[in-house]
Amino acid sequence: MDIKLIRRKIRSQEYDLSAHAHSERQDEQIIIEEIEKTILKGSIIEKYPKDPRGSSCLVVSKTLHVVCGFRGERLLVVTVYRPKLPAWVNWKTRAKELKNRE
Repeated sequence: MDIKLIRRKIRSQEYDLSAHAHSERQDEQIIIEEIEKTILKGSIIEKYPKDPRGSSCLVVSKTLHVVCGFRGERLLVVTVYRPKLPAWVNWKTRAKELKNRE
């Protein structure tokens, strides 16, 4: 996954939110601008090349995580969420990673 291409798609509004992303966005009171800002300023910390739904990646900022991938020529925001326990110790460390280091 290429962050430059992902950002280009956001800037040109060539992206869609999945039904799941819409639901999560509403549940966690995440606005569209926050999703766009995360992708435009954040970084990729995980890549999922073998995802059965298609290659995707996790783009993060200190307050938001966005999983996205390409469906044809358009970027698809698969899900969005605020990183928190029990899954995340902080915005870039999964809880299981911390346990594996001990």
